[in-house]
Amino acid sequence: MLRTFKIGGIHPCDNKLSKSSSIEVFPLPAKVVIPLSQHIGAPASPVVAKGDKVKVGTLIATAAGFVSSNIHSSVSGTVAAVDMVPDTAGIRKMSVTINVGGDEWEESIDRSDILVKECNLSSKEIIDKIAAAGIVGMGGATFPTQVKLSVPPGKKAEYLIINGVECEPYLTSDHRVMLEKAEQVMVGVDILCKALDVKKAYIGIENNKPDAIAHMSKVAAAYPHITVVPLKVQYPQGGEKQLIDAVINRQVPSGGLPIDVGAVVQNVGTALAVYEAVQKNKPLFERVVTVTGKNLPTPKNFLVRIGTPVSALLAQCGGVPENTGKIINGGPMMGRAIANIEGTITKGSSGILTMEEKEAVRGEESPCIRCSKCVSVCPMGLEPYLLCVMSKKGLFAEMEEHKPTDCIECGSCAYTCPAHIPLLDFIRIGKGEVMKIIRSRK
Repeated sequence: MLRTFKIGGIHPCDNKLSKSSSIEVFPLPAKVVIPLSQHIGAPASPVVAKGDKVKVGTLIATAAGFVSSNIHSSVSGTVAAVDMVPDTAGIRKMSVTINVGGDEWEESIDRSDILVKECNLSSKEIIDKIAAAGIVGMGGATFPTQVKLSVPPGKKAEYLIINGVECEPYLTSDHRVMLEKAEQVMVGVDILCKALDVKKAYIGIENNKPDAIAHMSKVAAAYPHITVVPLKVQYPQGGEKQLIDAVINRQVPSGGLPIDVGAVVQNVGTALAVYEAVQKNKPLFERVVTVTGKNLPTPKNFLVRIGTPVSALLAQCGGVPENTGKIINGGPMMGRAIANIEGTITKGSSGILTMEEKEAVRGEESPCIRCSKCVSVCPMGLEPYLLCVMSKKGLFAEMEEHKPTDCIECGSCAYTCPAHIPLLDFIRIGKGEVMKIIRSRK
């Protein structure tokens, strides 16, 4: 029987329109705009100025704290500005703008296709290389990888779990990585095991990707400590806590972290980036991005340099269709609407989705009919309707005891609500206010 998590979940239509589209190397843009805040934590501090010459892989900003990440140039050329520039949400963020001139890479980067399996580095040396390369969680959360690998005193990692689920509808970037870069991913998983000093790793893949399951299982046969685990299709199985439950049958406690049950979770794209950083000295300056939508003429998967405008990706797929009602950074469930298509691709950009007007329009809200569907589908065992009401009424102090901070913002509640109540919107507001209250006590 296929494994899955035990509480809640939904099954939206997959719409994996680009699953058969091989990864294409995206053409270099005329300029890139690289935000210094494309990870959870403190924005990086720039170490370049207007007029500086850079190469592909040149360090342009350093981590500004323990939870932060280095940023590297994705192109070679001249720094045009270090200034505030609107991102895809229209929010102005400190960024480095580089005018592209050629494609000259740092000499330390190994650009060959030769697979390098042996890694004789210590755990600390591996983590230091990962930190230097600016690697973050590439499933969308963008948590600095070196922080996840630095297990707190008193805790012990027993299992590494690799997230190859890609449960978000439409997105296929991870799927293509597993099909086209399986050998590199497997070496990356092996390196992560060494960094954590764990003896067992699992790669969870939903069974709507039978080709990826078969291929990854074949490659994993050479690694006795790595097992591919086929999973039942169930959203949001890509959530850390849900994946841990499905794969090793352990439940992360309320307010807890995966390490509390001996697990560390990393994305398959992150495993690939770890391989490239440790074995090839390649910083994280490009990633695979799915560009898709039912109304898009040619959905594709691209290997894109960080800082490339979203508009350029859409143009490469035939342009923005006239009947587009919304463009989303990410997938339809957890992605965010794009207000500015001149905003650029970042480390966390797994996909760009165009939605037709009829799909993009929300249903008209009506009174709650007390059907409890939102409760039954919540993968965290919360009461979304109650959290929503308390948030609407501003009862944030009282709301805290109902654990809004456990919400993973998957959107299952709003998706299933027959009254079209924007449950997640209000829960997000309340969650933010409750977190302010918690921080004020500290």
